[in-house]
Amino acid sequence: MKPGARIWVTGASSGLGEALARAAAAAGHPVVASARSTDKLERLAAEVPGIAAEPVDTTDRSAVAAAVAAIETAGPIDVAVLNAGTHIPVDPGAFDAGAFRTLTDVNLMGTVHCLEAVLPGMIRRGGGRIAIVASVAGYVGLPTSSAYGMTKAGLINMAEALKPELERHGITVQLVCPGFVDTPLTQKNRFPMPFLMQPDDAARALLDGLRSDRFEIVFPRRMAWAMTLMRHLPYKALFAITRKIAADADKRG
Repeated sequence: MKPGARIWVTGASSGLGEALARAAAAAGHPVVASARSTDKLERLAAEVPGIAAEPVDTTDRSAVAAAVAAIETAGPIDVAVLNAGTHIPVDPGAFDAGAFRTLTDVNLMGTVHCLEAVLPGMIRRGGGRIAIVASVAGYVGLPTSSAYGMTKAGLINMAEALKPELERHGITVQLVCPGFVDTPLTQKNRFPMPFLMQPDDAARALLDGLRSDRFEIVFPRRMAWAMTLMRHLPYKALFAITRKIAADADKRG
């Protein structure tokens, strides 16, 4: 990522997205911050020089297309950080297809709508950078995360598929897999969250990753190693670990 690159960040009204918008603006990048919350975005833009607000609901395909068109009237989007997402814990005792639909619409299709909107301009210009924010929860199935993990695994697969195809157009695709970051979403979790990061620390790690050309940006590293190890364990060993996680969650909840 070049100095002064113009960055579009979705999911920027709180958590990692807001922290990234602040960090990128402080580093001299013009930032366009998007989310559903107009009030929060306007406060952010008023507080931080270099941030412009462009409210949008990423589940609305036509609204995303209109937002990107509005953003690009002021200049191209050099870097798109597709971070908008949410989490709904799933209790198998009250299994609700609605939770899966909501997370699919927000986490998966919201990202797809953004890609559909930004790719034509990047392909036409022959360059750009797209960071798809998934999660280490997409590496392996975890208790209460059957819906969330499903969507994040889908984003990982999509990013892997797109990377070599978009390279031919000069577009860099990066996959962002955070561990636990202290945000309103993770505060819903009923289980221990090892290596919990503060949003500002996570934003610095993400910004450093965007300055590199490595495909996968993962933080914190210890959490990534643990989840990668779990992904390669035999199922008997994996389920012994996840049963304990589920039991701990039951005790807390």
